[in-house]
Amino acid sequence: VQLQASGGGLVQPGGSLRLSCVASGFTFSSSPMNWVRQTPGKEIEWVSSITRTGGFTSYASSVKGRFTISRDNDKNTLYLQMNSLKPEDTAVYYCTFSQYRGQGTLVTVSS
Repeated sequence: VQLQASGGGLVQPGGSLRLSCVASGFTFSSSPMNWVRQTPGKEIEWVSSITRTGGFTSYASSVKGRFTISRDNDKNTLYLQMNSLKPEDTAVYYCTFSQYRGQGTLVTVSS
């Protein structure tokens, strides 16, 4: 199983970023997927989940209304559109499947 996240970077408060996660080594289209994030010294925080078809999504209260999770099963790719970013969104973001967590991408929100 490989999960490669990308799209992170430095953005000002109020800005937007779109994260991508390319998956391989398992049947992506049959798998619910998640985004989680971690700040140094803190526990991993669940951010969002999506069902295998994308028909149902869920969000942590801290990001609801600002983040949107989506997927393209033809491209084996998971996305996280992040709008109205806040400094407290600064973290390394990972996509996960079952017990697997791939290489993350760093998002820094700062002026």
